[in-house]
Amino acid sequence: MMKRREFIAILGGTAAAWPLAARAQQPSKPVIGFMSSRSPEDSMNVLTAFRRGLGEGGLIEGENVAIEFRWARGAYQELPALAAELVSRRVAVLVAVGGDPSALAAKAATSSIPIVFNSTDPIKSGLVASLNRPGGNATGVYILTSDLELKRLGLLHELLPGVGLFGVMLNPKFPAAAQQAAELAEAARTIGRPIILLNASTDAELDAALAALVQQRVLAMLVVGDPFFDTRRDHIIAFAAQQKLPALYQFREYAMDGGLMSYGVSFPEAYREVGIYAARILNGAKPEDLPVMQSVKFELVINLKTAKVLGLQIPDKLLALADEVIE
Repeated sequence: MMKRREFIAILGGTAAAWPLAARAQQPSKPVIGFMSSRSPEDSMNVLTAFRRGLGEGGLIEGENVAIEFRWARGAYQELPALAAELVSRRVAVLVAVGGDPSALAAKAATSSIPIVFNSTDPIKSGLVASLNRPGGNATGVYILTSDLELKRLGLLHELLPGVGLFGVMLNPKFPAAAQQAAELAEAARTIGRPIILLNASTDAELDAALAALVQQRVLAMLVVGDPFFDTRRDHIIAFAAQQKLPALYQFREYAMDGGLMSYGVSFPEAYREVGIYAARILNGAKPEDLPVMQSVKFELVINLKTAKVLGLQIPDKLLALADEVIE
């Protein structure tokens, strides 16, 4: 017959095991697969914004959601493999950012896992059927980047209205490159400004294109919206500083890091919206029921420190238009 002390010991051991067994049976945290055309080094601020968007939906990384990151670092050909890897991990939602190359790779990799993207033209690229009714398994944020190249060229012309050649950096492997080139050429003819288009999709081509800017004696440089250039931001800014070359870029981080001017959408705001949608899907919403959001916050940022080094006087009109002036 079992003694009372032995029975209590057994009962206590069993009771102590109950919480462990219960915890073992609880579902693990959902996993977000996060893939980007960019690099982690140039994405710190937008990652903060993405996590803020998740937080608005009650999701905190490490507490009730996990994130697996994959970075292409501007090498678009790597994106299909990155997407396939995340799909094989059976992530709960696939976040594809850094423009259309990432979003298209995600869309090709799965028709069942929900996708949240940022895209320069989600309808034209075939990501969604319409903005209001995306259909399928993908939705996200429509970010105007390529569509702003004409405005950027106009701002550069206002900064330097005299005669002189402008150099434009393009990545021919970016889906919008042909449209960017055609529209910039037309805009240059409209304002009577000569431009030279220089292509770069690798580090070697980038160095060659930058060297060509010097050889062509360009007056200023326009770097179009493209994740490849974003991942080489420090290199491009350093070149412009060394050559004392005025340059205009697509978002504020360029100006914050020493670039002269930037004009474009607020990338942190766009990434926050991606985080909001990812949280809504993990909380039960379906991508087909979430209309594609349009990022409507734009920023003109001017770095007066850089202007002073370059010996440039920024026109009062541009200063009045600026959303932020770095002094």
